Amino acid sequence: MGRDQRRTVRELVDAHGRTYAEEAGIRLKDTPQPLYRLLVLAHLLSARISASIAVAAARALSEAGLRDPRRMAGATWQQRVDALGRGGYRRYDERTATQLGEAAELLTERWGGDLRRLRDEADGDVSELRRLLQEFPGMGPTGADIFLREAQLVWPETGPLLDRKALRGAERLDLPGDRDRLLALAGKTEPAVLAAALVRAAVDKEVAEDTLDRVG
Repeated sequence: MGRDQRRTVRELVDAHGRTYAEEAGIRLKDTPQPLYRLLVLAHLLSARISASIAVAAARALSEAGLRDPRRMAGATWQQRVDALGRGGYRRYDERTATQLGEAAELLTERWGGDLRRLRDEADGDVSELRRLLQEFPGMGPTGADIFLREAQLVWPETGPLLDRKALRGAERLDLPGDRDRLLALAGKTEPAVLAAALVRAAVDKEVAEDTLDRVG
């Protein structure tokens, strides 16, 4: 205790404030392809597997050309399995390959391959947006929260969002467990960036220790 909480947040964000979309090579914009790639990344991150493997698998799928729902649905199951395997995503690769194909088909058939149409259907209701996201095979509450946590950069009505995992990261750093107090401590930092940094502290003990060491 006695640490300067504002400085703790600043050190955390300076060293670890990188969104998972950025790490996966996704230049997030409010356009169909980046949003779809974020959906896939959120799906992969929601499994009980390390974030680094999920990010590597998202990159591998992209490198295999599976960057939009049409290509994802058009790929064979084995092509999806192989791409996931190249990213090291082996524990859940077979089930995930099936779910990614089914989710791509649903997105294409129901929303024309464009997640902005799903957003329009929710009509500004974040609870409805969260519910609609969970209609994709393999996307539960955790995956929906991950998507919204990162998407708030381009879908401002979803934020400011610090999900439960971000708040666990705050707890690990002896920071307040209250969203508004954390946002106040972060100043002008984008909520999505703050959330990603806090999540990294929650899932990686070394991130938390590094941050506290920097504060001294």
